[in-house]
Amino acid sequence: MTLSPDTLSAAADTLRGWALDEELKAKVMADPALAAAAGRIARRYTAGAHTEDALKLLAANTLRGHLGSIECVGESIRDEHAATRETGVFIDLAARLASSGQRATLSFDLSHIGSLVSPEFGLENALRIAQAARDAGTSVMVSAEGSARTDLVLGLWERLSVDFPETGITLQARLHRTPDDLERVIRRPGPVRVVKGAFLEAGKVAHPRNSGPMFEAYQAMVARLLRSGHHLSIATHDERLVRRIQTEHGQDLRGEQVEFEMLQGLGTQLLDSLRSEGCTTREYIVYGPQWWLYVLNRIAEHPERALLAVADLAPTAPR
Repeated sequence: MTLSPDTLSAAADTLRGWALDEELKAKVMADPALAAAAGRIARRYTAGAHTEDALKLLAANTLRGHLGSIECVGESIRDEHAATRETGVFIDLAARLASSGQRATLSFDLSHIGSLVSPEFGLENALRIAQAARDAGTSVMVSAEGSARTDLVLGLWERLSVDFPETGITLQARLHRTPDDLERVIRRPGPVRVVKGAFLEAGKVAHPRNSGPMFEAYQAMVARLLRSGHHLSIATHDERLVRRIQTEHGQDLRGEQVEFEMLQGLGTQLLDSLRSEGCTTREYIVYGPQWWLYVLNRIAEHPERALLAVADLAPTAPR
């Protein structure tokens, strides 16, 4: 059976809707049988449940020549105590990196550490993590969230970058507002990570996924950042897009201020190829139990991955 593009698009939107459904997430994770089954699916896209799992994968990626970025995945925490606990996880991760002699940037959603409790509380926790990262000889990268939170994310990032100008920010090429946001963030020295944008968004807010306008917007962002000399992370595992950017910019992509970043397990061969071509490369590692939104968005990017998810439900599923 061949599925039409419209069917695949509808399946992707359904998965993205589930990703944002906090009630559904809570029901699944509260049921031991469902949580165990879902966890088997998640293992394809995450390093594991614990910091040790992430550090082990980081060491393996370093041997392959790649830089690292680590996130203890999670989002949308509305409880102050839970956000404080999760902030402690990142602070401990920074300390573990320092003691092991490994290097990786720390990535997180601001809503994971309390921005939905209150902006001030989220900023306080972000400042604590940024200080721990600096003490460990590294820095933090603030992740993108849904468009309804973009103003909150950018506002808190600007305040964070006053004391920690090395702090990076993630912008989504799909959003119609992003060209203006880019001019806003480019005034500060922190690196800019450019992603397509994985969230379920209305047409009035964002370009259709993998459409011509979305590709053009992404390429325009890369070109603008290259002209500015700003530190740039080209974060996509879409080989078509990578090759378009290489064709357009060639040797400019091998400067110290430019890197290619890909999610663990989703662009392995392409990332290795870019490294062999002399590009700076980084693999993005996620770990932890709160993987719901992240994993569903990864499957939604290519709905045929749902078949892999079914296969992964088998107790002895291949990896």
